[in-house]
Amino acid sequence: MKSQINDYLEVAQAIYYDACAQCTAKVSERDLLTLRSRTSKEGLSFLTILLPSFAADFEKSLRDGRIDSKSFLNFKKFRAIPAFLSGMLSRIFDPETGRIYDVYNLNPPDFVASLIRSVRQICLAFKKIKLSCTPNRVQASLDGFVANERSFSTFPLPKEASVEFSTVSSVLWGNILGDLRLDTFTPRHGPGATADRISVNQKFVLRRWHDRLEPYFPLLDSVYPASCGEFDKSNEELNRVSVVYSDQEQPVKVTPVPKTLKGPRIIAIEPVCMQFVQQAIARAIVSCLETHPSTSGHINFRDQSVNQRLALDSSRDGRLATIDLSDASDRVPVGYALEMFQSNPDLKDAIESCRSTRAKLPNGVVIPVRKFASMGSALCFPVEAMYFYTICVMALLKENCLPVSYRNVYHVSRNVYVYGDDILVPTKHAVAVLNYLTKYNCKVNSKKTFFTGKFRESCGVDAFNGTQVTPAYINQPPPRTRREVRGIVSWCAVARNFYSRGYVRTASILFSRVESILGPLPWVPDTSSALGRNHPWNLDPRKRWNPDTQTLEIKAWVPGPVYRTDQIGGYAALSKSLRKLEDLSDLSAPRDEKHLERSALHGEVALKRRWVPAPLAGELIL
Repeated sequence: MKSQINDYLEVAQAIYYDACAQCTAKVSERDLLTLRSRTSKEGLSFLTILLPSFAADFEKSLRDGRIDSKSFLNFKKFRAIPAFLSGMLSRIFDPETGRIYDVYNLNPPDFVASLIRSVRQICLAFKKIKLSCTPNRVQASLDGFVANERSFSTFPLPKEASVEFSTVSSVLWGNILGDLRLDTFTPRHGPGATADRISVNQKFVLRRWHDRLEPYFPLLDSVYPASCGEFDKSNEELNRVSVVYSDQEQPVKVTPVPKTLKGPRIIAIEPVCMQFVQQAIARAIVSCLETHPSTSGHINFRDQSVNQRLALDSSRDGRLATIDLSDASDRVPVGYALEMFQSNPDLKDAIESCRSTRAKLPNGVVIPVRKFASMGSALCFPVEAMYFYTICVMALLKENCLPVSYRNVYHVSRNVYVYGDDILVPTKHAVAVLNYLTKYNCKVNSKKTFFTGKFRESCGVDAFNGTQVTPAYINQPPPRTRREVRGIVSWCAVARNFYSRGYVRTASILFSRVESILGPLPWVPDTSSALGRNHPWNLDPRKRWNPDTQTLEIKAWVPGPVYRTDQIGGYAALSKSLRKLEDLSDLSAPRDEKHLERSALHGEVALKRRWVPAPLAGELIL
C-alpha cells in the first residue's frame, strides 16, 4: 500500500510542478512539503477527499467574492488565505482581507483563469479515482438510500401545491406526450446488468414475466416477434416462462458501485423483464422530448454540449445560474412523477406497470420503494429531467406573476435547460427556483450551485469568466501488470489528456508507467483506438505499407472486448436478430457475426497487438 501511495504522490508532485509552469507561479517547497507529509500521514484520503474539499471551498470563495472564515478548515491559514497554494491564491485574493481582487482590471482574464485552472488541477486530479470505499462509508451511503425512502412518509405537500403541479404539468406535457402510442414502442434489452445476474444473450431466453405488464406489453407480442405466427401451446420456450403476480415479483437489487473514496454510488439493478419494457418507454419519451419544438434543446439526454456552452457563456455574462442536485434520482416522488403523464393515461399506466415497488438491500432486507425509481431503471433519467423541468417552470411562472397558460409556460421555459440533474435557469430567479426545488423534495448541492460570481459548472464543463478551467481526472489506480487492462487504457488516455494541456512532466510519468508494462508506445493519431502517445517519440516503431488501403501502418496495442460463450437459439435467437436489423442504420454500432454464440463481458477489456494507420503530417497535438 505504501508503494502505491508513493506512486500517487509522484504524480501529484508532477502535477504541481506543471501547474506552476502553466500559471507562471513560483514553485513552493512548503507546498511540496505539505503534499508529501500529509499524503504520507493521511494516505490517499488527503489526495482524494481533502484536496477536493479544498477545491470546493475555493470555488465557493470565487462565487462569494471572498474567503470565509469557515472555509479551508483542514488547512493552515496564512493571514486570511490558506497557506497551502498561497502563492497562487494571493494573486486572486487579498491575503489581508480574503476578498477577491478586482482581477479583471488588475490582471488579464486569461491569466486569472490559468491561476484558477492550476489550483483546481492540483486539487481535483484524484477526486474521481475508482477505488473501494471503507465499509463505514459504504454503509453510510446505504443508510442514506434507506433514509431517502423513509423521507417520503413526511413529504406530502399542501393540496394547493399538488394542484399547482398538476395544472402546470397538464399544460406543459399535454401536447408533447399526448400522442405517444404504446403500439409503436419496441421493447429491447439494455446493455447493463440485471437483478437476474444473467449474460447478455440469456436475457433473450425469458424465464420470468410480470403479470401487470400484460395489459400494455403482452408476453406473446412483446417478447417474441409477432411475425412468428400463432404460438404452439406445447412450445418448450413458452412453457419455460413463469408469469408471476405482484407479490412474487423479483425486487430490484440495491448495489454500491465505486464512485469516489468519499462514498460509492448506490444503484438499483432491475429484473430483466422490467428493464426490457422500461427501455421501450424511455426511448420513446427521450426521442419525443429531444425533437418536440417545445422542449428540443431545453431537455437533453444525449447532447451535453448545450448545457456546456451555456455554462461557459454564463460564466462571462452571468445570465444563467447552474444548479446541481444531490441524490437527484432518489428524491422524485412517484405520485408527482406519474402526474406528468395524466394527458396520456395509457402511457401513465404502462409506466406504473414497469416500475419496481420493492428493493433488496445487500444485507438481504427487502424494503418498499416509495420514490419513482433509482439509478438502474431506464426511466429514471428521463422522468427526473421532466420533474425538474416542471418545477423550474412553476417557479418562473410564480416569479413573473404569470397565470398558467400554454403561451406563458412556453415563454418562461425558453430560459430553462435540463440535462439530468444539471440545470440552468435565469440568475435573477435562481433563488426562487432553488426554493421551489427544495419544496418539492429535491436536495440542492450548494457546493456545486453557482449564481453569483464568474464561476459556472455544468455537464463536465467548469468555466470562469468565459474560459474553461476543467481539470483532467485520473480515474483508475496505477496499473502494475498487463492483466490490469482498464487501468492501462485509462492511464494512457489521461496521459494524452495531460500532454495536450501542456502538463508534460505529468504525462511523462503516466506514459512511463504504461510503457513499463507494454513496452515503448508509438505515436498514434488522436482518432485511433490504439494505445500510444500524442506526440512523436524517439523510438522508431515497427512499420509496414498496406497495399490494400494504400496507407503506412504501425504496430500498436489495441483494446477490445472480452467474449464468453453464450449461445442461444430458437425464438430467442430470432428475437435478437430482428433487433439487430433495427440497428443496421447506425453505422457506429458494433458488428459481431458470432453474436448468437458469444457475448462481450460488460466492462472487461483485452489488449492485442495490431497494425493500425500511422499518423499523418499535421496530426500532432501541441
